[in-house]
Amino acid sequence: MIDERRFEEVKENYILSQKKRNGIGTLKEKTVHGILKDYYAPAKEMQEIMIEGYIADIFTGTEIIEIQTAGFDKMREKLKAFLPKYPVTIVHPIPRTKWLGWIDEESGECSALRKSPVKGNIYRAFYELYKIKSFLTDKNLRLCFPILDVEEYRLLNGWSRDRKRGSVRYDRIPVAFIEEIRFDRLEDYMQLIPYELKEPFTVQEFAKAVKIRKEQAQTVIHILHYLDRIRRTGKQGRAYTYCVQEYSEKE
Repeated sequence: MIDERRFEEVKENYILSQKKRNGIGTLKEKTVHGILKDYYAPAKEMQEIMIEGYIADIFTGTEIIEIQTAGFDKMREKLKAFLPKYPVTIVHPIPRTKWLGWIDEESGECSALRKSPVKGNIYRAFYELYKIKSFLTDKNLRLCFPILDVEEYRLLNGWSRDRKRGSVRYDRIPVAFIEEIRFDRLEDYMQLIPYELKEPFTVQEFAKAVKIRKEQAQTVIHILHYLDRIRRTGKQGRAYTYCVQEYSEKE
């Protein structure tokens, strides 16, 4: 359960401290990462702890918490070192709604914020989960996905005529903490499969049911099959069909 009041306090304190330390418009640490680290750390002294040759974002004394806003491929070596000894929770924020602002590097001016038509969801995380697929069955690994509304600021330095395509993201600032989705055990992945989805189903039918692209659905189905959450039952034309796996030999 999320603590909205604490999140707002942490957010305000973090942004204020960064402005005092670095000046308005500059940040020492990317804002979403810094705020989530303060939110999930029971105490400041638990942050940035050296363990097994790597710096853990948070170490409570019994558990490691890693705030991972970028690619999960960077997590592989840490997981190899951490998981044999400690429970590890990877916190990966997912923007649900974004308001975009564009910064002109020459003038420093920022455009008015505009709402992006693209909506985020939990299924977007599976591109990253694929990169650590071999670790997902480890009983010491837990996943936490804060769903946020964010303001995103990008530099007008892209290759297109309007300089937006291929641009660099400058920072993201959370506006609201909507919900928290957790995978603490393999059974928790079942929340990804809608109850109304009739079995057996194809990747295309799954994609339609959860309102994502087929390519994205293929990655989700691949991981659910790898984790033995679903099983192949045959084919419908050239497409595989799947059913929920009620009993798993891995558990």
